[in-house]
Amino acid sequence: MIDQGLLGKNFGGYSFPREDRTMTQQPFVLHRPKERTSCVVFSSPHSGCRYPPDMMQRSVLDPLVLRSSEDAHVDKLYGEVPRFGAVLLSAVYPRAYVDLNRRADELDPALIEGAPRAGLNPRVASGLGVIPRVVSGGRNIYRGKMSRAEAQGRIDAVWHPYHRLLQALIEEARGLFGQAVLIDCHSMPREAVLAVRGGKGRRPDVVIGDRYGASAAPGIVSEVEAAFRAQGFDVARNVPFAGAFVTQNYGRPSRRSHAIQVEIDRSLYMDERTLTPHSDFDAVRARITAAAEAIAGIGGKALPLAAE
Repeated sequence: MIDQGLLGKNFGGYSFPREDRTMTQQPFVLHRPKERTSCVVFSSPHSGCRYPPDMMQRSVLDPLVLRSSEDAHVDKLYGEVPRFGAVLLSAVYPRAYVDLNRRADELDPALIEGAPRAGLNPRVASGLGVIPRVVSGGRNIYRGKMSRAEAQGRIDAVWHPYHRLLQALIEEARGLFGQAVLIDCHSMPREAVLAVRGGKGRRPDVVIGDRYGASAAPGIVSEVEAAFRAQGFDVARNVPFAGAFVTQNYGRPSRRSHAIQVEIDRSLYMDERTLTPHSDFDAVRARITAAAEAIAGIGGKALPLAAE
């Protein structure tokens, strides 16, 4: 439960609601504990799976192919974290509609009419801007372009509300506990780590990204890594995923705001081709739940500052 003194208080344009611990009318679902005892915020920005009809009508892809960029079921893997006094924020709309792990101004001129061509980064140039042009494998979502107004409408309706609330949750944690730890929850295709070696030379099950030490204090990163290792996961750091917009934007260790990206191998818990959970799903979820419980315990500790 959010501290009563924070209810109705405005953080960057967002006020905490006074009713309903689970909100479904917004482009996010927020699960709050009955009592917030942890400074940890779990966020799942790519697990949304509500595809608007207009998008489905315009897409040239088979619906299952369209879903290939989803972090399917990641919100369910972390669904128990409110029991440990932490909050869980998850997306409603899919990454293919609006990518919450990109800056709001990362517009792709190959998709969006009137978007500037100057200063494109490699992600946007490859079709993975805030309004993606492609899904995994470089497959085009649409035929032709969309208007700048339509793109901005998506950003205003989905991107800004999610990030206003995420910022508010981080500020709440800093106000209550003196620090905030954001766990940016993702999944990765098995093929992404085929050439990577984690502990003892094995392919990692989990990749932890702290932007090579820039987004979180070393002690916190080590505790997150230890929590997953304790559950039998092989863990690597920063390769091949070091973190993107979320960790870069919210990771400010010198201000006691720490952000860590966690990527989990999808093949551990689901059929990557059909996106359906397989027989190991419950067992993997139990291990992730145990790791999340240990991570939520970070909230009771004051860790030293780190250079930003």
